[in-house]
Amino acid sequence: MSFVTARIRAIPSWQITLGLALLALGFLIAAQLAAEGPRIRYTTQERSPLVEAALGQQNQQQDLKTRIVALRASIQQIEEQDTGAAARTKDLNARLEEARIAAGLIQLEGTGIVLKLEDSTQPVPPDGNAADYLVTAADLRTAVTELWQAGAEAIAINGERLTTTSAIIDIGGSVLVNVAYLAGPFEITAIGPPDLFDRLSASPGFAEFVRTRRGSFGIGISWAEPGTVAVPAFAGTINLRESHAVVSPSDAPAAPAPSGSAP
Repeated sequence: MSFVTARIRAIPSWQITLGLALLALGFLIAAQLAAEGPRIRYTTQERSPLVEAALGQQNQQQDLKTRIVALRASIQQIEEQDTGAAARTKDLNARLEEARIAAGLIQLEGTGIVLKLEDSTQPVPPDGNAADYLVTAADLRTAVTELWQAGAEAIAINGERLTTTSAIIDIGGSVLVNVAYLAGPFEITAIGPPDLFDRLSASPGFAEFVRTRRGSFGIGISWAEPGTVAVPAFAGTINLRESHAVVSPSDAPAAPAPSGSAP
């Protein structure tokens, strides 16, 4: 026993101190490793649900992106359909406007001329006919016909718009135009091309009309070319009983070729 004690006493003190320090360090390392084990296992156990949740969120986002793309495509398709519908509506409105203009249902303004027809101021000779010295429905019809042939696009007599159903008839001492009784002097307003008067003057029929009615009976025939001519809209009603729509030649189906003919 004295030998062991002597050996221990013979060991330097710094070696004993170093050994104790290393022993304490070993215990500390062992304790740290023992504590890390459960924490690592806990972190690993918690990480798996988080990854799964993240993957689930990613899948949901992908589904939402797919739905967004599909909805955008649907919206674009609807917008294109709306554009087509708007174009068709615009075309129909334009065609309806043309039909209203042709029917005289819209007031128009443009270049044109104004003709004025007045009863003669000459005395009627004893052997003459007093009716020849008055402006009649026949005079108005002649003037209107010459204007149509010269290229007039809209005509009115004393504010009465002429349409395809208008009639110009003598009724007693007045003239019936549409459903209005008109008395002279008569102003015929006509809208047409800028050279409407030149075309009218070059018409042999109009020249004969002026020569006969003004030269022989003194009917007052004058005209003017104002900067703008206004023709009012037709104010009456349109009653069509025996008429029906006619297919335009451009819209009619092509007739089949005769059998045996060359293609």
